[in-house]
Amino acid sequence: MFLDGLDELDQKIVRLLIQNARMSYSEIGQQIGISRVAVKMRVQALEKKGIIEEYTTIINPQKISGAVSCYFEIETAPEALGEVAGLLAEDARITQIYRVTGKSKLHVHAVVSSNEELEALLGDVIDELPGVLECSCSIILSRIKDIKGLRL
Repeated sequence: MFLDGLDELDQKIVRLLIQNARMSYSEIGQQIGISRVAVKMRVQALEKKGIIEEYTTIINPQKISGAVSCYFEIETAPEALGEVAGLLAEDARITQIYRVTGKSKLHVHAVVSSNEELEALLGDVIDELPGVLECSCSIILSRIKDIKGLRL
């Protein structure tokens, strides 16, 4: 469904990279029946078109340091939305910002090292944002399902 705009070979390449982004061009070529060079050219074309955005390693900070992961639902006055999003984007503790529909205009994810740092983020950043009409914060206790990017 999501890959309908790609030809069959590109779809196979993308599916393999989703399963294992570290798979070599040679391995991909062997599995789909084309040369390593052809795979490399197709992957580069997918990257150039922005279909493949990045390859990354995802670290779970809770497993290392017991960090606190939380999210905020922030409702702003319409004229303040851009400024609020910009101010939040400058803070390294903020990991994701989404503009959403519904009452809350922004869904914001943050990771902090402790409850004390969460309190500082609330007091020094969140509470000081201009034009905020309402804000709620929820601490994430555990991951049940967490999908990064598109899964087929």
